[in-house]
Amino acid sequence: MSVLPVAPVPFFADKNRAFWRLQAAGWGGAMILRAMSSLANAQPLSFLVLVFIATVTGFSLSLILSVVYRQLMNRRAIVTWGVTGLVLAAAVGVYAFIDSWVITLYRPTADPGFAQLFLGVLYLDMTLLGAWSALYYAINFYLQVEEANDRLLLLENQATSAQLAMLRYQLNPHFLFNTLNSISTLVLLKQTEPANAMLSRLSSFLRYTLINPPTGRVTIAQEIDTLKLYLDIERMRFEERLRTRFDIAPESARALLPSLLLQPLVENAIKYAVSPQEAGAEITVRSERIGDRLRVSVTDTGPGIPRGHQPDEVVGRVHGDGARSTGVGLANIRERLAQAYGENQHFEIRSRPQEGFAVIIEIPFETELGEDEEEPIVRRVGEGASRTVRRLAETVMPARPATDETLSPAARST
Repeated sequence: MSVLPVAPVPFFADKNRAFWRLQAAGWGGAMILRAMSSLANAQPLSFLVLVFIATVTGFSLSLILSVVYRQLMNRRAIVTWGVTGLVLAAAVGVYAFIDSWVITLYRPTADPGFAQLFLGVLYLDMTLLGAWSALYYAINFYLQVEEANDRLLLLENQATSAQLAMLRYQLNPHFLFNTLNSISTLVLLKQTEPANAMLSRLSSFLRYTLINPPTGRVTIAQEIDTLKLYLDIERMRFEERLRTRFDIAPESARALLPSLLLQPLVENAIKYAVSPQEAGAEITVRSERIGDRLRVSVTDTGPGIPRGHQPDEVVGRVHGDGARSTGVGLANIRERLAQAYGENQHFEIRSRPQEGFAVIIEIPFETELGEDEEEPIVRRVGEGASRTVRRLAETVMPARPATDETLSPAARST
């Protein structure tokens, strides 16, 4: 695809320069039209001097009018239009007087007297300055409306960004509170080595989440790597009871989604599916591309919602074994999707008693890569994210690793 060598600049980006360009084009065009009309009416070439003087006069008067109009733009309507009418009438009178006087000097013996000549050129001069005044106000009012729209759009974007940032930052204390409770339990049980290892992984996870801005987006591959860091922390608590499966379609690995979108869903599944069941549960994260849409789902094999409740009722209310939710997880995800995509998103909860719980998200399929760049780039993205995670895990808050004797087989596998 061809690219312009110079980026286009809006005409009114520099309003002062745009004003002088319009002045030159407008009055230059008026002079050319009057000159052509004079020649068509068999006027001598010397008459073009009068046309030039008339154009310079109109140009000069319009500069004075622009200064006056600029002071009247933001006044009350009655003041703006009343004073404009008076000033315009005075300017037209001066314009017609100068034109008539110049023509009288050019033809001192002509039959029409000064008064008749004044009335004759008054209509033409009134048309020119009237049209100029109308255009001046129209262009400036248009620019004011555009500036107001730009400011409104900027404020809306700032409000949306602030809302997204607030929702994103809401997740960190929520997740941190639950993880620190687990670490506290390990300390009370005098399992210091697992607690130390969990603290190290918690630090790595939090540092990794700070890499991306709160309103930023990451690829599915990067989000999954972050999710695996979180699961490493939780697996130290639940051992073999926490089973995970990732079904990521290759073409969806490079799709973009808001960062930390899946972690609250997995945390919700751990809390209400893995924790209350002695045998634990399996959590499946699946993503696929469907046309121009990205579908991501997080499902578990837990008890599902209680009988008598609809799926949407679990947001901030009752889920699983009857424990009361804080309302942060699912409600946060739904609000973040609404803020980021508006109506162009779908958030659905599916669940039946004893048949598990599922959250399905559909958003526009968007990437930072070209459509012709497929598997090699997808692998590089995933490998790059994995290397970042490993570096963070090795460098952030180093701690003594837990020994094999103190960790369960499931924890050793992490």
